[in-house]
Amino acid sequence: MTREGRVVDTANGRISHSEGQGYGLLFAAAAGDRPTFERIWDWTRLALRVRKDALFAWRWEPDVPVPVGDPNNATDGDILIAWALVEAAERWPDGPFRHAARRIAEEIGGRLVLWEAAGGPLIMPGLAGFGAGERSDGPVVNLSYWVFPAFARLATVAPAFPWGRLEASGLDLVRRARFGASRVPTDWIAMAGNRPRPAAGFPATLSYNAVRVPLYLAMAGQDDRALYEAFATAWSDGDPVGLPIVDPFAGRTGERMGERMGEPGYAAIRALTACIASGARVPASFATPSPSENYYPAVLHILALSAARRTWPACLDR
Repeated sequence: MTREGRVVDTANGRISHSEGQGYGLLFAAAAGDRPTFERIWDWTRLALRVRKDALFAWRWEPDVPVPVGDPNNATDGDILIAWALVEAAERWPDGPFRHAARRIAEEIGGRLVLWEAAGGPLIMPGLAGFGAGERSDGPVVNLSYWVFPAFARLATVAPAFPWGRLEASGLDLVRRARFGASRVPTDWIAMAGNRPRPAAGFPATLSYNAVRVPLYLAMAGQDDRALYEAFATAWSDGDPVGLPIVDPFAGRTGERMGERMGEPGYAAIRALTACIASGARVPASFATPSPSENYYPAVLHILALSAARRTWPACLDR
């Protein structure tokens, strides 16, 4: 994080995005670090709230004349920010955080969820570009945007929306979006006709997005092992660093998340998933995130360790 409160994606051109700001806010709230929380929140509001609504532009680039080149939002970032503000409001009730959380949660519930979709509510990844009127295979969704531990918290500030239905639809989609012999979802899923299938124009792989699906399930305390087993099997190659990128129809692609930079944070997701699915032992490295990792695997590792400590302590009791 910069002194101004910008969370830097260190492996991606040092950009910032609403997702990273949301994770930073969550960590600052969990740590009880109000000055850091307020710095991150101030930068987020000033730099990413460029729209006429309460949502945030998804990407900010340094060293260019117009840092926000695309005003479209990313719904997972909006959810993470709103969730973090709810946590901050409970920790520091004298601040303006609850009102801000309510505004964002109401925008999410009112504009970004297809509540009447066939088969159950669907989260639009952004306001533009993913709907049935914009794509022949639309709507297109991303399962990692179902941030399962956030929904009950958003319900405390925006109770008019049936967040429980949204959680249930996500669990149903995790069970239905199982493709190929690997029986795992792809990052991007087309929902035309309420028949999940890999979305056109995106790599048909389980990769950097869907890696978060079992993580968010674990953070929410979902204890149905069947939700985790296919992920655990797809990632069971024994390599201590990185995770295989999986083509559900052809198996492992040969590419790995985190291998090039030696980042063990991705493997922390595999360790937690395997523990929940089968009771497999987590490696000793699981308990100690690496201080030299890049932004994204570091976040994944911290969240996996937090989920284990809060909800799956047996995974650490070795």
